[in-house]
Amino acid sequence: MKAMILAAGRGERMRPLTDRTPKPLLPVAGKPLIVWHLERLARAGITDIVINHAHLPDQIEALLDDGSAWGVRIAYSPEPPGALETAGGIANALPLLGQAPFLVVNGDIYCEFDFARLPPLADGDLAHLVLVANPPQHPAGDFALAGGRVLADGPARLTFAGIGLYRPELFAGLPAGKPAKLAPLLRQAMAEGKVAGEAYAGPWEDVGTPERLKELDARLRSL
Repeated sequence: MKAMILAAGRGERMRPLTDRTPKPLLPVAGKPLIVWHLERLARAGITDIVINHAHLPDQIEALLDDGSAWGVRIAYSPEPPGALETAGGIANALPLLGQAPFLVVNGDIYCEFDFARLPPLADGDLAHLVLVANPPQHPAGDFALAGGRVLADGPARLTFAGIGLYRPELFAGLPAGKPAKLAPLLRQAMAEGKVAGEAYAGPWEDVGTPERLKELDARLRSL
């Protein structure tokens, strides 16, 4: 299975740190945030990785190179300034991701989820999402989870962790090179009963602000 790490965002909420450094390269406990993902993917046996970029892409490629330092193989999916949103970026990278289901991980999260535990997609399903308890900055959540199925709404909403397993068919109708959001595609697939999911209760953080980055750094250094 291949994986894609989303790394094209400008990181506006993280400014001024991201004015000169891409958000995925910001250091956490001595290593760039994206390197935590590379190491966990490699441990799970997922070694073919696509990384999209738009903001300060030369820095990303210079640091990560071909990925061999972490036992992976990296291919890059360039995007224009301003990037293509989540679904647009994935659609743009489909030629690199192939025809089989693939894993997508947000580059701006920290998570200790074991990627090797992801179940294969059932016949007919287009996605499998990992959900977490709602953090303080997102109390309303995103989706509901019932009986292993993800629903657009429900009585106990959870937050999408930024980790998902997808079939390429989910993005087949999107034109390459055009911005597109992921949520509408997922909600349509949910309405058709084609999205599975699970709740994850381990360490997870949306590293969206300098304050949360500092708190995460301090927590990991204290372990």
